[in-house]
Amino acid sequence: MRRLPLLAVVFDRGSAGAVEVLASARKLCGVVFVCDDAGVATGLGEVGEVLDVSGLGAAERAKALVELGVEGITTFSEYRLAWTAELAAACGLVFHSPEVVEGLVDKERQRARLREAGVQSTRCVAVRVVDEVPGALAEVGLPAVIKPRSGAGSVDTCRVDTHEQAMERAGRFLAGGGAEFVVEEFLAGDPEAAGPGFGDYVSVESVSSGGVLRHVCVTGKLPLAEPFRETGMFQPACLSGELEREVYALTEASVRGLGITDGVTHVEIKLTPDGPRLIEVNGRMGGYVGALLRRSARFDLLRAALRAALGMPLEVPEPSFDGVEFVYFVTPPATEGGQILAGVRGLDEVAALEGVWQVKVDAEAGRELHWRAGTEGHLGTVHGAVADHAALRETVAAVDAAIVLEYV
Repeated sequence: MRRLPLLAVVFDRGSAGAVEVLASARKLCGVVFVCDDAGVATGLGEVGEVLDVSGLGAAERAKALVELGVEGITTFSEYRLAWTAELAAACGLVFHSPEVVEGLVDKERQRARLREAGVQSTRCVAVRVVDEVPGALAEVGLPAVIKPRSGAGSVDTCRVDTHEQAMERAGRFLAGGGAEFVVEEFLAGDPEAAGPGFGDYVSVESVSSGGVLRHVCVTGKLPLAEPFRETGMFQPACLSGELEREVYALTEASVRGLGITDGVTHVEIKLTPDGPRLIEVNGRMGGYVGALLRRSARFDLLRAALRAALGMPLEVPEPSFDGVEFVYFVTPPATEGGQILAGVRGLDEVAALEGVWQVKVDAEAGRELHWRAGTEGHLGTVHGAVADHAALRETVAAVDAAIVLEYV
């Protein structure tokens, strides 16, 4: 029997769990999970092979991988992209180069590279201390968006409309030092672009191998909760054919403009009155989209990512959707802190809705709610499948009406 190639997955909090990775790797490759946390390594060891590199230097980590005979490497964690790129370069494996990753994890650098590549010019200035905010606003203008220079999930991300508001928000974000934020141009959305009831932005899921790029699908979004928190997503998106082509064209230009040749990308795009505008390019699989694609189009994006990491040819068929698959996030209101969750009512009514197949709420009573937690601060998920986008609007409205958050 032919030996399967061994793939290293640098593991941390991200868009794919260990069990999901092993399921997608079946009959394709062996998997070794690489981590630098002894506690995480112990838990991973219960499901698969683990290489614990805690305390090892960069050269020792690379040597350990080489000795294992690893033939590919990847990660599904935003927080491990740079480390994975360093390991890949040291071992001669396929992944984003360290230079490419700089443009993926650094929002200011990404804006600069895309401007230099002629893809899109978005005003963006990095700030390290509050005193730099007035100069940034003078260049960017108002309204503006303040968000971490490196980060994910809309954590500490907000819109500011006045100089005073910007100074107050930045003062809180930058308190204590060490963090870097960007002040960037606010992109106004077109609420009619995707139709009533849906968000004014989308994401595009794509995969590249050896410089060959294939788009998998466009993922639609439910409207954002204040200030910029995701409330859910669905496949397929609800776009006209012309708008979808424009979205794909901008995605391709952005991926190539950043020099990405291998791996999965998750590109977020704003639908504005002047056409699609890039929000950001992420050099890894987006949260929830892999599971959605398996159910909506019977396509394993996670397996495609593993194939790309091993340098294998792409196998990305044209997606076929029988209905609309969705995930809804149970999202608390935008509070400034101090509100304590007592419980969630209406879950039985939601579970009984036609098309809903799973309701999962993992928020414990006593949890403090704050908008600064971003999308990661949601209280649970509702998963379902409906016949079409009209039915999705009705189902989301019914979920909204049924769920009631109670506070201490």
